[in-house]
Amino acid sequence: MHQAESLALLRRIDLRVRQQLAPQAAAIDQEALYPQAMLRGLGEDGAYAALLPAEQGGSGLGLATQMAAIAEVGAVCGSTAFLAWCQSACVYLLRHAAPQAELSAERADLAAGRRLGGPGLSNAIKHLAGLEAMRLRAELCPQGYRISGELPWVSNLGAGHLFAAAAASADGGKLVFLADCDAPGVQLNAGPPIAGMSGTRTLCVKLDQVLLPSERVLVEPAAFVGFIRRVRPGFVLAQAAVGLGIVQGCLDDIQAANRRDGEQNRWLEHSYDELAAELAALWREAKTLAPLAEAGQAAPTRVLRLRAEVSELCLRAAMSAQLHAGAAGYLLSSPAQRRLREASFIAIVTPTLKQLRREIDLAEQAQPA
Repeated sequence: MHQAESLALLRRIDLRVRQQLAPQAAAIDQEALYPQAMLRGLGEDGAYAALLPAEQGGSGLGLATQMAAIAEVGAVCGSTAFLAWCQSACVYLLRHAAPQAELSAERADLAAGRRLGGPGLSNAIKHLAGLEAMRLRAELCPQGYRISGELPWVSNLGAGHLFAAAAASADGGKLVFLADCDAPGVQLNAGPPIAGMSGTRTLCVKLDQVLLPSERVLVEPAAFVGFIRRVRPGFVLAQAAVGLGIVQGCLDDIQAANRRDGEQNRWLEHSYDELAAELAALWREAKTLAPLAEAGQAAPTRVLRLRAEVSELCLRAAMSAQLHAGAAGYLLSSPAQRRLREASFIAIVTPTLKQLRREIDLAEQAQPA
């Protein structure tokens, strides 16, 4: 039953991507167009609700289906796929946070695409890896907490949007919370244009004594470390789907180039068949890991290794697509040129490729001989 429902969902998304997203891909890349209507449409299609069980108002189709939906988008536009990941990450957070009746409406609105939002947990994840200090501070007050500080890179933000983040209290405890971009004391500031991702509404969030009611606390300090460890494999796998979609887009570009100039292209390394075989292998691993991640049983190192391999394949596939395109690949309007920038983003966004390799190496060193 779930398989038929998953296929129906992916057909709806494929139709929306071809009719609505494909004509906008160039403007999203070159004019920083924020594809808000597309993101809401994906919610109407049921893309984000795949992550929620039926008792939380979702379809229960699962993380593997969610990944396939994100990849479907990514094959046409990596920026929009990344935004779909941001939305999915917020839904996933609320799925696993301590039950709060006050948050059920926000969870439903995010899953349906009626409200949009971004996860601002990059700083917290880097902090747990020993790479950064916590950037936000939480002060206890009678109504809950007052949050202050600054997060330099949070995506999928704007008026009426939500964002999740983490803050440290004076005693060293850390909590995860959900905030409104329109709340008093929240300031959104645009940064410099981002190569390949200018349409993602990636902004600097400044919080100045922002009142956080107790019901907006997703995770109390005592549960913080366990919660981040619990949700991170699902976060990372869903993000890997953005890269898997970009690789598929590169394969589509290579195939189109081969129809024009297949005789010359056969001398290039990283052929269509070679890259397609690597992509299929990564998808097999992803589909194996997805249900394990949802059950809290996925080996963290295995998930990180998959995410690193997706980054590496993205870079190879994007360079190959441009070489196959030839001189046309230099045109700013070329999909192959755009995917080069998107692939670089996948290797640089948290967790970065160098962070992944570091964590994998540390984990392997810690294993008993």
